[in-house]
Amino acid sequence: MKKIFATFMSLIMMFSLFAACGETTTEEVPNDNDNLVTEEKTNIKIAGLKGPTSMGLVKIMEDNENGSAANNYEFTIAGSADEITPKLTQGSLDIAAVPANLASVLYNNTDGAIEIIAINTLGVIYIVDKNEEITSLEDLKGRTIYATGKGSTPEYALRYILEENGIDPDNDVSIEWKTEPTEVVSTLAVEESGVAMLPQPYVTVAQTQIDGLEIAIDLNKEWDNLQNDSLFITGVLVARKDFVEENQEAISAFLKEYQASTEYTNNNIEDAAALIEKFDIVSAAVAQKAIPYCNITFISGEEMKTAMNGYLEVLYEQNPASVGGTLPADDFYYAEK
Repeated sequence: MKKIFATFMSLIMMFSLFAACGETTTEEVPNDNDNLVTEEKTNIKIAGLKGPTSMGLVKIMEDNENGSAANNYEFTIAGSADEITPKLTQGSLDIAAVPANLASVLYNNTDGAIEIIAINTLGVIYIVDKNEEITSLEDLKGRTIYATGKGSTPEYALRYILEENGIDPDNDVSIEWKTEPTEVVSTLAVEESGVAMLPQPYVTVAQTQIDGLEIAIDLNKEWDNLQNDSLFITGVLVARKDFVEENQEAISAFLKEYQASTEYTNNNIEDAAALIEKFDIVSAAVAQKAIPYCNITFISGEEMKTAMNGYLEVLYEQNPASVGGTLPADDFYYAEK
């Protein structure tokens, strides 16, 4: 009898584990006549990173907390992509906001099990200096640039932009790589004539700590000036392809909510900044100053495909490993059915 009971309990536990994937929750909500009606919502687990790639999510996060979101969301805000990607590939996350090139790497490393559903952040990287000596890329010649991101998108983007403007990144400038943006800020604080490449919101943080620090060059604008049929993309939303295929309506509803959420963040900066602090992304004071420079956006469909493909081609030419060895095929790009 004990063996039968143990077997029965094991089957229940196994069933529960399988049912948890893409499960729905039934809720009773009032209709226009104040009568309760049954509404099914899909449970979706979403992760983002502290910084611009998660700032556009905060209105959905607030609506979810209030019970007014289209789906039931479980949000995780992590300090690094390394905390997110294993959970995504192993199936314990459904959607994640990640660096743009990492999306391609994940697609290649999972044999196409990960797809991109939207672009959520364009360029957030800036050249800053203390003495207003830098007004153009040409002014960088002969200077030392303190930066983070060696071997990743910031390095490839900087090298590409310099090369396309006739500046040799190996000989015309000296790039001193630091491990963390905080190291760059510390170095700038003691350098009399320091120049650095920093992402938002660290630019804003640095400006609160270093007198006279100003944005000298917007690398997003410099990328656009090259007119290379692509965009300088920082962050994207990716999802498990099997989850998307099994939950088309829920994904469609999420994308509509997400587009509205990004617009809310850009158009209601003070209120959005308060939510950004509430959900432990960055402080409200920093967010309020940084949002206008974070290029939070929503791009999907064919426009997403064209922009992302062009961006990945640029990175691939710099270093194929930066996109996972090969450029993704068409099935990398989500198309709403």
